[in-house]
Amino acid sequence: MISQASPRTTLLGILCAIGGASVLSINDVAIKALSGGYPLHQVILTRSAISMAFILTFIGLTGSFRQLRTRRPRGHLLRVSFVMLSNITYFLGLAALPLADAVAIAFISPLVVTLLSVVVLHEHVGPRRWAAVAAGLVGVLIMMRPGAGALHPAAVLVFISAFTYASTHMMTRRLRDTESAATLNFYVQCGFIVVSTCMGLIVGDGHLAGGGNASLEFLFRPWVWPPPQDWPVFLATGLAVGIGGLMVSQAYRLCEAALIAPFEYVAMPLAIIWGVTVFGQWPDATAWAGIALICGAGLYTLWRETVNRRRT
Repeated sequence: MISQASPRTTLLGILCAIGGASVLSINDVAIKALSGGYPLHQVILTRSAISMAFILTFIGLTGSFRQLRTRRPRGHLLRVSFVMLSNITYFLGLAALPLADAVAIAFISPLVVTLLSVVVLHEHVGPRRWAAVAAGLVGVLIMMRPGAGALHPAAVLVFISAFTYASTHMMTRRLRDTESAATLNFYVQCGFIVVSTCMGLIVGDGHLAGGGNASLEFLFRPWVWPPPQDWPVFLATGLAVGIGGLMVSQAYRLCEAALIAPFEYVAMPLAIIWGVTVFGQWPDATAWAGIALICGAGLYTLWRETVNRRRT
C-alpha cells in the first residue's frame, strides 16, 4: 500500500522519525551509563518525571491541556503496556550487551512493523519485502549467537523488546485520528511513573539483589541518592525520551508505519559511535555481519518504498 499522505506531510513524518531516533540514541547511552549503579525502576521514575515536566510544558506552550482528555482509555492502556514491556526488556538486555549489539537486535522492529502492518493495518506487502524481513531475521539470529551453545538471555530480552516496540507503533496508528503525539506520550509517562513507583516500594530496598547477573542486578539493586555528577545523565535521558518520543509518535501519526520504520535505522551508526567513544566497545566480526543483514534489510525496504512512491 502506498502512503496517501501529501509530500509535505510525508517529508515532515520522515524528518520526525530521523530526528526522534537520533535523540533517542542519547537515551540508550544514558541508560547504559546508569545501569551499573542504579536500579532500573529508579532510573525510569526519574527519567519519566523529567520527561513529564517537558511534555506538560510543551502542551502548555503549544496547545491546550484539554487534549489530555480521552475517550479511548483502553487503547492508551494497551499502548502503554506495550511501551513499558518494550522498555523494560530492552534496558535489561542493554545492561548486559554492548550498545551496538543491543541496538542492532532491537532494529528487527522495523521489519516486525512490516509484518504487523499486514495483520493489524491490512497493508499490502509484496514478496521482496518479505524477503527483506527474512534477511533481517537471519541477521538477528547471528547477533543472538545461538551457535555459542545457548541463546544469550540478554539478546532474547532485546528481541522481545523489538516485537513490543513494533506493537506500540501499531497502536499509535490506531489512535492517531483522535489523540495527539503529546497526549500519547503523556499517558506513557503516567504509566511509567505508576509502575516504577510501585516497583520501588516493593523491591527498592534491594532485598532481591545479589545474584550476579547484570540484567537482574539492574532490576533489583537498592535505590541510591545520585551524586551531583550523575544528574546531567538523568536529565539527558529524561529530555531525550520527552523530545524523541514526541517526534517518533508524530512520525507514525503522519505516515504509514511501513514507510516510517526504516528511517529509525539512523540510530544504528549513532549506536556504534556512542559505543566506541563512550564505552570503548567495537562490534566484532560476527556482530558486523548481523548488523549488515539487519540494516541492509531495513534500507532495502526503504528503497522499495521510494521506488513505489515514484511510480504513483
